[in-house]
Amino acid sequence: MRTTMRTIGITVTCSALLLGGTAVATAETSTTDAVTWTPCPEKPDVECGTVTVPVDWAKPNGEKMGVAIARRKATDPAKRIGSLLIDPGGPGGSGVDFAFGADRYFSPEISQKFDIVGFDPRGVARSNPILCSRELSMQAPRSAPTTAAEYEKLKAYNKELRDDCRKRSGAIYDHASTAEVAQDMDAIRRALGEKKLNYYGISYGTIMGQHYAERFGRTIRAMIIDSNMDHSLQLPRFVASEARTTEDSFLEFVKWNDRTASSPLHGQDVSKLWFGLLAKADRGELTDPQDPTRKITADDLIGLAISQAYGPDWPFFAGIIAQLNAGTPAANAFAEDEAVNNPGAAILCNDYNLNPHGFAEFQALSGLGKLIAPHTRGQSVGSNVMNVCVGAPPASNPQRPLNIRKAPKILMENSQHDPATAYEWAVNAHRQSADTTVFLTYDGWGHGVYTRSECTRTINDRYLVDLKLPAEGSHCAAVEPTVGSSAKAAGPVLPARPWALR
Repeated sequence: MRTTMRTIGITVTCSALLLGGTAVATAETSTTDAVTWTPCPEKPDVECGTVTVPVDWAKPNGEKMGVAIARRKATDPAKRIGSLLIDPGGPGGSGVDFAFGADRYFSPEISQKFDIVGFDPRGVARSNPILCSRELSMQAPRSAPTTAAEYEKLKAYNKELRDDCRKRSGAIYDHASTAEVAQDMDAIRRALGEKKLNYYGISYGTIMGQHYAERFGRTIRAMIIDSNMDHSLQLPRFVASEARTTEDSFLEFVKWNDRTASSPLHGQDVSKLWFGLLAKADRGELTDPQDPTRKITADDLIGLAISQAYGPDWPFFAGIIAQLNAGTPAANAFAEDEAVNNPGAAILCNDYNLNPHGFAEFQALSGLGKLIAPHTRGQSVGSNVMNVCVGAPPASNPQRPLNIRKAPKILMENSQHDPATAYEWAVNAHRQSADTTVFLTYDGWGHGVYTRSECTRTINDRYLVDLKLPAEGSHCAAVEPTVGSSAKAAGPVLPARPWALR
C-alpha cells in the first residue's frame, strides 16, 4: 500500500448480542443447508456461494442474512484433506477476495490438498455490508484532536457517522462483533459438510480464530493464527504497545539504511533527515511532486511511514525521503484514497472498549504515545483506532483473557518487528493459551508470517498437511527486504487504511 488514508473518524456501534448458553447450544446443534455453488462473477474459475445465518445468534429464528463464501477446489482431489477456511483480517477485509488470489499466496501443496474457502465476515463486502454516507465519511477530521474543543468535535462527528451507518445498514450494525463471526464460521463448517475445521487467519483474522477455538475447540483439525491480536489489552496498554511497535519498526528502517549500501540514505543520519522533513511539512514547505498545488503534511508523511512498514517497503520509503529532501520529483506516494464504506472501526470498537474517559485521558495517552514513538509523533495503528473509538458506546464483546481449553494444539506465529500486531501481543496471547498453542517467531520485519521465507512456509505447510508442529519457541531467520517488496507481496490484499489492523 503506497497511498495514505487521512480519514480517522469512522466510528462504531453498541451491539445487543446475548452470549448465553442457549445461543451456544443453538450454534452447535442447529442444521445448516448445504451451499449452492456457482461460478464467481469476478473470477469464474472460483466457486461462490452463501451460508444463511441469523443476524442475531441469540434469536436463531429471527431475521436471517447471507455470509458470502468463495471456494478454490483442491487441484488434486485424490489427495484432498478437507476445506481450509481463510480470512485476511482488517477488520473489514474480504475473505472472498483473499480466496480469489489464494493460489498465489499458499503453496502448491496446500492448493492441491485443500479446498481453500474464503468468507466475508458479517457486515463486510458481500455479507450484508455495513453502509455509511460517502459524503459524511469525507468530512472526517484529518488529524487527532489537540484541544478539548477538537476532542468534542471528533466525538460529535463520530456519533453522527455512527447514527448514519446504523440507519443505512439496519440490524447488522448492532450484530457485527467477532464473537458472532465465530458462530458464523461454525455454520460455514457445517454447510461445507466438514466434521473438523482447518483455519488460517491473519491479523484481525486471528481474533476470529481465537474466539472460535474458545467456543468450538472440539471441531478444530488444524488452526494457524498469524500476526496475533491480544484481546486482553485495556486502552492504556493497547496504545502504549502500538506506539512501541511503531517506533521499533522505524528504528529497524534506520538500521537497514545503515547496513545497506544501495540505499539512497546510506551513510546519512536518517532520523535527522526525517525530523527535518516533518518540520518542513509543518511550515508548509513540502508539496506533492505530482500535484504542486497540494501541500504534504506531517500526517501524510507519518501515514506513509506506518503503512509502508507492513511490507516493509524500505527501498521505496528511503527513495521517497531522499527525493523529498532533495526537492526532486518523487513517486506518487501521497494520493488521496477515495472514501469507501467499511465496517472496520465499527467491528473493532465493538470488540474492544477503546473509548477514552474524556479529553484528559485522551491527552495523557497521546502524550505517552509521543514519548514512546517520537518518529511518528505518537501516531500508530493503536492511536488511530483510539481516535475512531472516541465516543463509542460500551463494546458488546469487550476485552478479556484468552481462554482456550478444549482444542488441539494451534500454531500461533508473529514477526518480531510487526508494525501492527505487536510481537508483545502474540507473546501475551500465547502466555494465556500455553496449553493449547505452539509459538513460532519470524525474526524479521513486516506484517504476516506465512509467506516470509522457506522456513515459515514449510513449518506452516507441514502443520496443515501432516499436523506436525514445530518445537515450542521455534524461530525462522529474518530475510532482508528487497527492492519492490511491499505489503501486497507479503500477504493478501487488505483494506487500505492505516488505522486498521489489516
